[in-house]
Amino acid sequence: VSQSEKRNRAITARRQHLKSVMLQIAATELEKEESRREAEKQNYLAEHCPPLHIPGSMSEVQELCKQLHAKIDAAEEEKYDMEVRVQKSSKELEDMNQKLFDLRGKFKRPPLRRVRMSADAMLKALLGSKHKVCMDLRANLKQVKKEDTEKERDLRDVGDWRKNIEEKSGMEGRKKMFESES
Repeated sequence: VSQSEKRNRAITARRQHLKSVMLQIAATELEKEESRREAEKQNYLAEHCPPLHIPGSMSEVQELCKQLHAKIDAAEEEKYDMEVRVQKSSKELEDMNQKLFDLRGKFKRPPLRRVRMSADAMLKALLGSKHKVCMDLRANLKQVKKEDTEKERDLRDVGDWRKNIEEKSGMEGRKKMFESES
């Protein structure tokens, strides 16, 4: 066994010894803290919650209930005030943390990726689902009537081409064609 191995073993043994001593000290400190908290709790209860004696007559019981209700109301008001103070201080902490973050100037930009989105979907995302937005550009156009050209009128007057073929087929159709030409 070399000199450096002996030295390393001594160092690790010393570390483990120090660690065990620290754990023992921490355990005794935790026990002391627990006993101190229990003593504080007993003192607080003795001070704020005197022993309750229940009277025998109905009027005394009603008076006791009124006193207890008054104490409960006072405790509720105090609880509400403390909650408001805690909310206010937590809001201030958040604001301070945001200011610190801003002052440091370390902003992480998230990696952006391309997203195919229609104009309707984009407006819906920006404005929320409450607003109905339609990007149909043809919806707002004015309707214009076309003037009938002669060609369209002729086509309309001729009608369906099947009828014309059926009328002109056979001997009667040819007779009508000769009559119309002369």
